[in-house]
Amino acid sequence: MSTAGTRKQTESIAPFWAHPREFVLSAKSAETLLKQASVNNTLIQLNIPELRWRGNTLLREVQIHPAKGWLYHLSFFAVAGQDSLDVEVPIQFVGDAVGVKIEDGVLDPVLTHLQVRCAPDNIPEVIEVDVSQMHLKDILYVNQLVLPEGVTALGEPERTVVTVIASQVNAEAEAEAEAEEQTGTPIESESGS
Repeated sequence: MSTAGTRKQTESIAPFWAHPREFVLSAKSAETLLKQASVNNTLIQLNIPELRWRGNTLLREVQIHPAKGWLYHLSFFAVAGQDSLDVEVPIQFVGDAVGVKIEDGVLDPVLTHLQVRCAPDNIPEVIEVDVSQMHLKDILYVNQLVLPEGVTALGEPERTVVTVIASQVNAEAEAEAEAEEQTGTPIESESGS
């Protein structure tokens, strides 16, 4: 087993938190794994012959050498015996918001990932958020999300997920119209038109 001081670029140390020992994984195997799995939300079937262990795990941490740029550390967490897990799942916005298509607004995503609790065999790849019915100035909160069965959002339920805001041009035009309405005189833009 290699140690941190003698490890070569072709090896990655991989602590395994079901056992107090570490194992070495080839850099090529680790890179292949990282192309197929995401940190904290993909179940990985791990087989470690030298520890005589096989089971489902989550990849909890990935470290890249700061100076050399190569992968040197992966942390796995065994999920056997866990009723539920806290994981981070990406949010995917689907549909075209009415406030963007028709009302000249801009979709403003506030959250891109959501912490959820679910069974190890029920981790969603993404949380799909349908924004197609959102109008200008609408706000969608965490507690309004439609989550898959058995999945619960963690954290503050009143957090904003996404909103539709006025575009910069639209906001300036509204401000000018409001000022004109209050004064009764047309407001000229800075360009003089």
